[in-house]
Amino acid sequence: MKFARVLFHVDMDAFFAAIEQRDRPELRGKPVIVGAPPHRRGVVATASYEAREFGVKSAMPSRTAGKLCPQGVFIKPRIDVYRAESERIMAILSDYTPLVEQVSVDEAYLDVSACVREPDPLIAIPASRRLARELKQRILRERRLTASIGVGTNKFLAKVGSDFQKPDGLTLIAEQEKRAFLRPLPVRAIPGIGPVSAARLLQHSLQTIGDIQDSAPEHLRAAVGSFAETLHALSCGEDSRELCFDAERKSVSSEHTFDVDTSNQQVLDATLLRLAKEVADTLEQEDVFASTLQLKVRYSDFTTLTRQTTLQEPVRGAAEIYRAIRHILKKEKLFTGPIRLLGVGSSNLTAPSGQMSFLLEN
Repeated sequence: MKFARVLFHVDMDAFFAAIEQRDRPELRGKPVIVGAPPHRRGVVATASYEAREFGVKSAMPSRTAGKLCPQGVFIKPRIDVYRAESERIMAILSDYTPLVEQVSVDEAYLDVSACVREPDPLIAIPASRRLARELKQRILRERRLTASIGVGTNKFLAKVGSDFQKPDGLTLIAEQEKRAFLRPLPVRAIPGIGPVSAARLLQHSLQTIGDIQDSAPEHLRAAVGSFAETLHALSCGEDSRELCFDAERKSVSSEHTFDVDTSNQQVLDATLLRLAKEVADTLEQEDVFASTLQLKVRYSDFTTLTRQTTLQEPVRGAAEIYRAIRHILKKEKLFTGPIRLLGVGSSNLTAPSGQMSFLLEN
């Protein structure tokens, strides 16, 4: 029997800051900012919701965060603690379904169609909501952390749902109601649309997702170029992307979309270093090395460039990956204007040879 497709997007709420507030009760209710202190160069990794009320955001320079929120409590990141907590959260998700695509340390997509076990999408709605509520309650009970869950028939709808009522939200977007649900939302509700892109869409009288739904193809192309077809499909709740949960990885990558397009070299360098660390952590967890590294840069006008290099010796350390990516940057001169997205990828993965294993153990 074929079951109705049901996907969850699970997004932990202010993950790093929430862990700090859980582990240090004196921080609860206070504006916690995880990242470099405001008197040093660095950026914000995560801000609690109390700090976000002052305008503090991830990837923002710490000095700016300090000015916006002078009473903020700056905490040095405990990466090992966050990684261990992430593994516990993912283990809980895997108890419900093996079909889990972890997309970052604090979020994942789940295909729970076989858990809901309903062939009729309408009948599947209440069962899906019950399962999502059970999952949220279990994470809260076992890890003392809150998660927001979006439920839909594809990745886009699930992602929009998880963002809709944060923190501690649960939003189900039914297939037969998706266009109507999306219609009144601002264009910023589409993942990847930041302030600069929203301003460009507004210049073409595209303020809501409904405006995009109604837009003629040529009008939308004038606003966002070759991204127009994809953007229109998303505005209608259509997304053909499949979840990636192959047992054997062919590549490992990590991306970051900035809330505001930036040319700040300090922010860009810090983001690249963090992405290199995330890729390195995954390579280590999978016990593989990468021979090819890739840099992805998306500019304000949605132009996207990728450049890659193949190394003589495979690597998996964060410092080595960062150095190789910086070499690509220096050679290609890609930081030429405001940037909306950076990505670091690795491919040509191989298991460690006997010599590599010996070096890692000694």
